[in-house]
Amino acid sequence: MNGGVLNVALPKGRLGEKVYSLFESAGFGAPDMEKNSRKLIFGGGENGLRFFWVKPSDVAIYVERGAADVGVAGRDILLEYEPDVYELLDLKTGVCRVAVAAKKGFRDDKRRTLKVATKFARIAQEYYNAQGREIDIIKLNGSIELAPILGLSDVIVDIVETGTTLKENDLEVVAEVAPVSARLIANKANYGFKRELINDICRSLAERSVRE
Repeated sequence: MNGGVLNVALPKGRLGEKVYSLFESAGFGAPDMEKNSRKLIFGGGENGLRFFWVKPSDVAIYVERGAADVGVAGRDILLEYEPDVYELLDLKTGVCRVAVAAKKGFRDDKRRTLKVATKFARIAQEYYNAQGREIDIIKLNGSIELAPILGLSDVIVDIVETGTTLKENDLEVVAEVAPVSARLIANKANYGFKRELINDICRSLAERSVRE
């Protein structure tokens, strides 16, 4: 099992940096971690942890497939892709929400199919299925706010943190779909072999998360 090393997948970007700081403050940092470095893998030293940076939406794949023993993924990713992993801990960071947004003054005409632009197709479909609402999903990967502005969609389903981008583009939240925060997840098979260390990390991170 990877020579006893615990492989930890972290999401690239601001969230990953916040989460790594939690690991470090809990005594599970990597001495060779360098800010602004292009290296992708750090650690593997005395505490037995090896960190690597991956695209946020790929963390769950690395964990589910066993390339990483544990990782940190947003709840939005877990809801969208439903990976077969253990969800161990809410880290209470990266807090935001999945929401429905539309142009200001939008009114939903239930007599016609609602056009929904999103990168969260599963989340959107399940949300509207629960309402019995017929929708047409338009899958986009970037600049989703443009879709209702240019008439491509009626609404969008997307991550909202402060809402500033929506306001700047004359959009507004019309419904809350799900709260989101960073979650510590584990590979199911590897957890059985490395339970003690993983549980130690969980306890330490839980203490830091509460303080944050």
